[in-house]
Amino acid sequence: MFEKGLLAGKRILVTGGGSGLGAAMGRRFVELGAELIICGRRLELLEATAAQLRGDFAGKVNAIRCDIRDGAAVDAMLDAIWRDAPLDVLVNNAAATFIAQTEQLSFRAADAILAPTLHGAMYCTLGAGKRWIEAGHKGVVLSILSTSTITGRAFTVPSAMAKSAILAMTRSLAVEWGPKGIRTVAIAPGAFPTPGASGQLRPEGRDEGWASRNPLGRVGEHGELANLASFLISESAGYINGEMVVQDGGAHLRGSGAEDLLQWSDAQWEQQRTARSKS
Repeated sequence: MFEKGLLAGKRILVTGGGSGLGAAMGRRFVELGAELIICGRRLELLEATAAQLRGDFAGKVNAIRCDIRDGAAVDAMLDAIWRDAPLDVLVNNAAATFIAQTEQLSFRAADAILAPTLHGAMYCTLGAGKRWIEAGHKGVVLSILSTSTITGRAFTVPSAMAKSAILAMTRSLAVEWGPKGIRTVAIAPGAFPTPGASGQLRPEGRDEGWASRNPLGRVGEHGELANLASFLISESAGYINGEMVVQDGGAHLRGSGAEDLLQWSDAQWEQQRTARSKS
């Protein structure tokens, strides 16, 4: 679909790049010629992913342990990256979420979602943007959001809040940083199942026929998201700025995706809280 060297010469940082959609995007970026850096909290996982990609594509892939919830740690990571060369692209992919009755959320539980999803993305964006602007270097920030930014979403309220805030950041910085050669764009994926997200968002007891009710009758494939991400960060998308592209098969046009949870009993919610506390 794309020219093999579409991303040649690009240095790209993907947060949460060790698994799931982050790893899928990273794989495609390397395949298209980019130099990849992945970060996250689990260094062993990151290094295994990096080694796999180097073996598959003979590309340059590095892993850095960083807890993006810590602004000082983000700055230290970016300093280390810039010592070799500037980044060209930041992909804000790392996030956290789980289903819960909102009135039952503790402050700590809410912060566990807001810290990586909102604060982490903001810290990484501000850190990269500051360095790009100081050096007069062009850059792209791609943030992976959610259709909850359009519909809202019951039972994942902190995540919907955080993703909506990052969309506001994307639109605001498109205007503020656009004149400085920095584009900010976003993707709102629908259902692209991963083991981590499925465990948190689709536990036993949820509606099992949800995928078939998508207007296209299926879930998304990781390669589809990776291709869209590759296009948006490439020079081919150089006139796209401040926009969020929805990639969900039209699902958000039928509902938010949380309607089945309105039928859950108190006993089901208690079972879910117990399972989450054990994990």
